Amino acid sequence: MIESLIFIVLLAAGIYWFSKNIRTLIRNIKLGRDVVINDQPGLRWKTMAMVAIGQSKMMVRPVAGFFHILIYVGFVIINIEVLEIILDGIFGTHRMLAFMGAFYNFLIGSFEILALGVLLACVLFFCRRNFLKIKRFWSAEMSSWPRSDANIILISEIALMTAFLTMNACDMLLQQQNYSHYIKAGSFPVSSLIAPIFASLQPTTLVVIERFCWWFHIIGILAFLNYVPYSKHMHIFLAFPNVYFSKLLPKGTLNNVTAVTQEVKLMLDPTLPPPAVDANAAPMRFGAKDVTDLTWKQLLDAYSCTECGRCTSVCPANITGKKLSPRKIMMDTRDRITEVGINLDKQGANYDDGKSLLGNYITETELWACTTCNACTDACPVNIDPVSIILDLRRFVVMEQSAAPAELNGMFTKIENNQAPWQFSPADRLNWKD
Repeated sequence: MIESLIFIVLLAAGIYWFSKNIRTLIRNIKLGRDVVINDQPGLRWKTMAMVAIGQSKMMVRPVAGFFHILIYVGFVIINIEVLEIILDGIFGTHRMLAFMGAFYNFLIGSFEILALGVLLACVLFFCRRNFLKIKRFWSAEMSSWPRSDANIILISEIALMTAFLTMNACDMLLQQQNYSHYIKAGSFPVSSLIAPIFASLQPTTLVVIERFCWWFHIIGILAFLNYVPYSKHMHIFLAFPNVYFSKLLPKGTLNNVTAVTQEVKLMLDPTLPPPAVDANAAPMRFGAKDVTDLTWKQLLDAYSCTECGRCTSVCPANITGKKLSPRKIMMDTRDRITEVGINLDKQGANYDDGKSLLGNYITETELWACTTCNACTDACPVNIDPVSIILDLRRFVVMEQSAAPAELNGMFTKIENNQAPWQFSPADRLNWKD
């Protein structure tokens, strides 16, 4: 009874803090500008099924893709076992679902094989990240916390899978000895291989090890659950909605600024009625200076970023040594909106910390290094669009600050005077035919 009460308290606390963190994260995302994304629902479900569930873009790099899918499938399926752990913890039972008989044995055996696969994949990824030192994992933005974050998750998963298999090994030995309430249930194709390590131990010692691993496993899962909202691994939850709401238009398609479109139409046809003016509306900003000028979808992109670096590894600007890193753009956006959310909680809605995404986090040098080739968007496993943020920040620089590079100012002048980016007038455009 005491163990059950302790378990229920821990479970309730873990779920409460997780839900609190999720509410904060959703609040932060909603600080962005509203945008309606509800077109082509059938195509959106199909895209989510292929990219988020089917992991299709991960397989562009087959080896890493295979092991990632192994972890992904293992993570989803093994957590079915958590249901039984929760039920046993609440009601003080042991292997409550064993009444399913042969199917239960099949499930436990499958969980063990997947747990071994996840364990091996995490070890390989840990060695690949820390010993092979692949360039995209060791770039400037991947120092300090981002680098530690990935290792913390990998080590945690290794520890959880080891505890799961050790728990089953001791459980199997206790079943063979008909000890206490350890009924014969389950199939143990993997843990039976490590059981000989514990075979010489007394039953009471096996119980201690089995119970320790049981508690370690469930507390570890609750701790992992509440760590995820602070980690890049939030993508395990957000990848699905992020892919669903991703852009369906051809890559590079620009979103027109409504006010500018109206002005151009009025310029071309002065007889059109001017747009209605809302006296109570907030002053309009062209482009984005801070994260609250971005849309909620762009902020969702930032929180969905896996920091895998595939975007940066294919960016031609980054490859040629320029300062731009699409991954850093997303990380900076996420860090800034998190900072804005913390300020909101501590200081209130009207607090201004004097900082902004443009300038304090992302420099103009980074913005103008982008060629808008969309290689980063194409490479992202969860359809994140860094280019849209870069373009909105550029719009602010050009339209609000009039601070475009000299080369662009020359082009803007020619478009204004000649309706084309060339030096000659419209009347001379077809002279080349003569």
